[in-house]
Amino acid sequence: MVRRSVLFSPGDDNEKLRKAVQSDADTVVFDLEDAVTPDAKPAARETVRDALADVLPADCEVCVRVNPVGSRASADLDVVLDGPPPDSLVLPKTRGAGDVERLDSLVRDHGTTLPVLALVESAAGILHAEAIAAADATDALIFGAEDLAGDVGATRTPEGEEVAYARQHVVLAARAAGVAPIDTLYTAYRDHEGLREATETAVGLGYDGKLAIHPAQATVINEVFTPSEERLAWAERVLAARDEADGGVFVVDGEMVDAPQVRQAERVRARAAAARD
Repeated sequence: MVRRSVLFSPGDDNEKLRKAVQSDADTVVFDLEDAVTPDAKPAARETVRDALADVLPADCEVCVRVNPVGSRASADLDVVLDGPPPDSLVLPKTRGAGDVERLDSLVRDHGTTLPVLALVESAAGILHAEAIAAADATDALIFGAEDLAGDVGATRTPEGEEVAYARQHVVLAARAAGVAPIDTLYTAYRDHEGLREATETAVGLGYDGKLAIHPAQATVINEVFTPSEERLAWAERVLAARDEADGGVFVVDGEMVDAPQVRQAERVRARAAAARD
């Protein structure tokens, strides 16, 4: 499943939920956690349940961010899963594989299973990212830089050096487990050029997608994560030469090519195909 752009929408705003599904986002997240104040959560659960019934099935993946396990996640599921289930769940504040397993158990109590997009946004979550990514229900690993900075006492900067290690560690953990890594949000939602640069960095690091907090961000993110025609043409030349060479090192565009470049070309072609679909 392609998740270039993952757009969050507040679960207590009926109109925004429906507009989000009509956006360019590959994945839309109906948010019952940070976007909703504690006193508004009971009503938001019903709003999300009713919205799911209206919009499913949708052209995009429709996901729900529940509250952390041990803090309202069970109450969220009791209401949300009383109607048509979402396509997946986002689990915030994931500190270890046990959190994913407990959420999966709660979902199974309702007679279904759902993929989990585990959000690692604390020191514990980053340090246990490998186990979280390897949990059976985990389908993607999301990096949350803002909460991480708060957890460790770091000061966020435009360069992001204070979270650089964690940002790269999430990619490694996700790839080792065979799940998708999704990059943190870009908070200046009107700064599309800054978003484009941050997304290009995410692509370079090996991420498959990036969080969005405004529909316009999803459009920019999709563009960056979709290989250009030039890049796709390079990948096709590499793969064609690979087939002709029948193993070993070969030359494309005057450069020596071997297994690492072949894997990169395969990823480029897969991303392009997923974007078309």
